[in-house]
Amino acid sequence: MSEDFLFDMETFFMALADKTRLRLLNLMRESEICVCFFTEVLEESQPKISRHLAYLRNAGIVQARRDGKWMHYRIVKPENSFAAIILEDTLRWLESEDKMKADYEKLAVACCAPTAPVTIMRAPKPDTFIETHISDYEKEELETFLL
Repeated sequence: MSEDFLFDMETFFMALADKTRLRLLNLMRESEICVCFFTEVLEESQPKISRHLAYLRNAGIVQARRDGKWMHYRIVKPENSFAAIILEDTLRWLESEDKMKADYEKLAVACCAPTAPVTIMRAPKPDTFIETHISDYEKEELETFLL
């Protein structure tokens, strides 16, 4: 056995050995998902979700596709037939667990809920906003940043 094979195998199993990554895989088990939905359903920060998705990508389990400013992720079948079987079995196991079913139901609501009517409002003038909504210290910091 080559060292590359062992490294790939270790990376694959380590990708499956984390509860956040397993929850992500569970959400992607049937379709491509936008990263914004992962953060909403799992109630985790976008940087944390992105780190876990990068790990899954590096392991060859997930592929990403950019659509404007959003990244969409989907599961890909590993090239190794044994890894593919393990991934399929893992996804079936996830699908059967109550916690994973609850996550999946939250995803359905987040993705498919009817959208509320959008109200378009004009933003306040910058000077008005600065004077009424932030402290003097924050105003000074903002003005320094904008220089």
